[in-house]
Amino acid sequence: MKIVYFTHTLASCWNHGNAHFLRGVLRELIHRGHDVVAYEPEGAWSLANLLRDHGEAGLKAYHDLYPELSSTTFASDADLGELVADADVVIVHEWNDPWLVAAIGDLRRGGGRFTLLFHDTHHRAVSDPNAIRQFDLSGYDGVLAFGEALAEVYRRWGWGDRVHVWHEAADTRLFQPPSEETEREGLVWIGNWGDDERSAELEAFLFRPARTVGLPLDIYGVRYPQHALETLRRYAVNYRGWLPNARAPEVFARHLATVHVPRRFYVKLLPGIPTIRVFEALACGIPLVSAPWNDSERLFNPNSDYLVARDESEMERHLAVIRRDPDLRRSLVENGLAAIRDRHSCAHRAEQLLTILETYGAAAPMEMTV
Repeated sequence: MKIVYFTHTLASCWNHGNAHFLRGVLRELIHRGHDVVAYEPEGAWSLANLLRDHGEAGLKAYHDLYPELSSTTFASDADLGELVADADVVIVHEWNDPWLVAAIGDLRRGGGRFTLLFHDTHHRAVSDPNAIRQFDLSGYDGVLAFGEALAEVYRRWGWGDRVHVWHEAADTRLFQPPSEETEREGLVWIGNWGDDERSAELEAFLFRPARTVGLPLDIYGVRYPQHALETLRRYAVNYRGWLPNARAPEVFARHLATVHVPRRFYVKLLPGIPTIRVFEALACGIPLVSAPWNDSERLFNPNSDYLVARDESEMERHLAVIRRDPDLRRSLVENGLAAIRDRHSCAHRAEQLLTILETYGAAAPMEMTV
């Protein structure tokens, strides 16, 4: 099949976590023999910020470690019909502009012989529903939602069985334990500051516990305003700046453990949806301790695949025991790796997508009734 994906950007992961999953799943589809084409708009803000801060050198890790992948930039006046003319499947991500989402839908509704899916990987459907409702999805065959709680929102909007739960996952071609173990020390947290969505939680579940237990803490990420940087200095955190996601396995391999601190929207409004970092950390064989989140879809085995800290004092206890107990670290690594390898790799998600597409007859595109 020819699969066309309209993404915000495939080349840049600067504050663009969805690029992690897309790189992995599109590569898996390529290795299965499918013709995969990725399009991204001119002036994508993630790529613009990366190039502003790091120049072309900022793209080196992506190009070196994803040699199978490339993307084509299109202008706002591009002939979209030509871009999708011979596609069997077209998927449009929700970080695209409303005009593009509507225009691709018009092509499908006007007789385009491809299956058309909308891919939603964000909390805006609950945090800012009007931002999603401005998308004209009337020409779309279905929706891919990255968790059951989000899928339920679309069902309430009338999508019924045309919405499909499609969780993110780890790209296990890249995210693996190190081939040779070296000495590990301290904690690492890879994440963007964002919009103060979890600033209090970061202090309670990461900064203070690390200081209390005496574990040095390295933090990588972007969009840290001045007050956030001052907070990091107050806790003696080592702020390392932006990290190309393709280099994250190397960073995980140097550290004793990592911590997951979900954003409030995923705790309160969209339970059951872990961020991509949970999958990636477990795939790299690093012990993980998580602040509370409700694994309502039973993706993992909490306190077996990773530890859960219900409050600050429990986080301190977990970090202390991880530091002194190699058997616990070994158990967490083995169980976490097993969870990823059994059911949460990009290979699993590529297979799931192909199964979903079969229900639309994607291999033999159907006519759409206008």
